[in-house]
Amino acid sequence: MSDLGYMQSALGAARPRAVAALLRYFRDLDLAEEAYQEACLRALKVWPENGPPRDPAGWLIMVGRNAALDSVRRSARQTPLCEAPPERVHGLPTDTEAELVERLDDSHYRDDVLRLLFICCHPELPSTQQIALALRIVSGLSVPQIARAFVVTEAAMEQRITRAKGKVAAAGVPFGNPTPAERAERLGAVAAMLQLVFNEGYSAAAEPERAPLADEAIRLMRLLLRMFPAEPELMGLLALMLLQHSRAAARFGAAGEAILLDDQDRSRWNTRLIHEGLALIDKAMRHRAPGAYQVQAAIAALHARASTPADTDWAQIDLLYGTLERLTPSPVVTLNRAVAVSKVRGPEPALAMVEPLGERLAGYFHFHGLRGGLSLQLGRPQEARAAFDRAIALATTAAEAAHIRMHLDRLR
Repeated sequence: MSDLGYMQSALGAARPRAVAALLRYFRDLDLAEEAYQEACLRALKVWPENGPPRDPAGWLIMVGRNAALDSVRRSARQTPLCEAPPERVHGLPTDTEAELVERLDDSHYRDDVLRLLFICCHPELPSTQQIALALRIVSGLSVPQIARAFVVTEAAMEQRITRAKGKVAAAGVPFGNPTPAERAERLGAVAAMLQLVFNEGYSAAAEPERAPLADEAIRLMRLLLRMFPAEPELMGLLALMLLQHSRAAARFGAAGEAILLDDQDRSRWNTRLIHEGLALIDKAMRHRAPGAYQVQAAIAALHARASTPADTDWAQIDLLYGTLERLTPSPVVTLNRAVAVSKVRGPEPALAMVEPLGERLAGYFHFHGLRGGLSLQLGRPQEARAAFDRAIALATTAAEAAHIRMHLDRLR
């Protein structure tokens, strides 16, 4: 990796911890972000000369904090809040979680990033704004990246994030630790946000700047599950992440090109992650409280248990996607189900499922990619070429573009 590549990767990986720590110190979202950006600018000057620090996050926190304090002093805007020590937790409720929560607050829950997640997912904000704000503040995703995850335009996402920040500032949303009851209330939004962070890292696993997001999402999910050890949906979500991440080493070729599931070398799948994921989903299903994350993990488990592509139980996967459509209906779920339908009943009924989704998924790379692939199987090269042309225009990674280009080259 080049020096610039290393620095981009190190700064991106350190961002969640650095911004969370700076927010704990300043209790102001904009000030924390400005402090982090200032620290990054200084890192770009200092690190190439002196070498990278042993602890990049610690370096950024220290430099960002000092830079922000200097700025505040210069502008005579310093307030007593800036000098206040990090808040302490007082009066924890004495419910059944109290002992566990207190222990975690002293250790794992003191993790600033997880704490920041719960703050961003405050009920004062609508759920869509909670997740968008957390993705922007905690994970440092760009507006185009978040817009892509929500399948909305960049302008709409920019407005959503701006409104969320304004509401936080206007409502005086507290930055203290939420109580156990408040954590439970915000749990769904935090879990949804972590899945989006994982997806962002998973989809860009060949790119060093974004790939660490998947590991960070798994780390935070482990902390979250330790706080709520009896939540089957959290078990399901962590299982899903582990099972998907187990394929990381086999998903891209030496040149960074994407390798489809059927073509992957399954001996390169991480068996440790697979076994952990399978054990987790089995444990979750024993609670007999099915949810969307568990269904998705069950689908991933069927792929993980297949020793060859021919062993994949596509009929069962089709049924599970049908269940998922009932639990959380969305055009993306239907699109994924169409893949299973194409394996079980052929490309024609699958394409019939895909076509009506065109208006809602017009800006979605995978919609056009699948439509092109199904048209190709049906011997419709012109329709396939048009769909692939649209897909390559929407590709967000080099691997996605290379995969579509391969199909277009074969059509010439």
